[in-house]
Amino acid sequence: MRKSILSLTLPSILLHGSFGAEPDSLADRQCRSVHLAYQAPPAQWACIEVTPTQSSPGTYFCALGFSRGYLGMQELADGRKVVLFSVWDSPDAGNLTDRPEHTDPAKRTGVVQIGKGVREQRFGGEGTGSQSFFEYPWSLEKPVRFAVHSYPEGSLTTYTGFFYDDSRHQWQLMASFRTATRDALTGLYSFIEDFRRNQQSAHQQRRAEFHQAWAQDLDGNWQPLLEAQFTADSNPSHAIDAGTAGTRFFLQTGGATRNIHQPLGSSLSCAPGPSSPPDLPVLPNRLK
Repeated sequence: MRKSILSLTLPSILLHGSFGAEPDSLADRQCRSVHLAYQAPPAQWACIEVTPTQSSPGTYFCALGFSRGYLGMQELADGRKVVLFSVWDSPDAGNLTDRPEHTDPAKRTGVVQIGKGVREQRFGGEGTGSQSFFEYPWSLEKPVRFAVHSYPEGSLTTYTGFFYDDSRHQWQLMASFRTATRDALTGLYSFIEDFRRNQQSAHQQRRAEFHQAWAQDLDGNWQPLLEAQFTADSNPSHAIDAGTAGTRFFLQTGGATRNIHQPLGSSLSCAPGPSSPPDLPVLPNRLK
């Protein structure tokens, strides 16, 4: 397992359990978080499509995670659907309380631009940072496209997240967040997480397919993401699975899931899809 890479990319809450709970209690309390860690170059653009096939309240389908943040879609506890884009504060913020208001204002992730209709707020509990939400009624069996861009400026980098709003036939800007790090899009990953964690949620199955994944390296060359490693957090539940079906990866967790396709730690390969990436969103003017 490439844990050295994952430890730099996935939030510790996903790698080691949640909020200090003992590992032996996690299997009864929540679904195990399952991840795909892609083989990808440092990138200026990354894009992917996610098709959720099974969900329940308290589910997060991360489409694109990277070393400084993550983008995806949630089904909230009340059943509402949202898209979420988050970027962590500076790596040297030194916030020992993990509460967003305790981060030095000079080291907080700054807001460069927020998309129309998007709500922005601070977050904590898994590191601190800034995040954005957009209410969007995504549905099962229907793919959603996502894209992230990185723009370095000296010692800072601006990360911009988008998703394609199929109801309006246009890309929706989530936010452009700037943080004190000079880092391209590195350590790309996807995951499924159960954040309700109420004993009942462990018995509810979650599944999604990940496809049309691409990264544009720092020289402008596009590369399809056809290889990934199947990993999971410290929850001891065996109700997890992953694999490939043609041009798609899939992850599944919780409920009656059985690990019948690929064992944990496996390297997965999917078949190539289209020969070029889909059309990308237009960046805000100052980031072009």
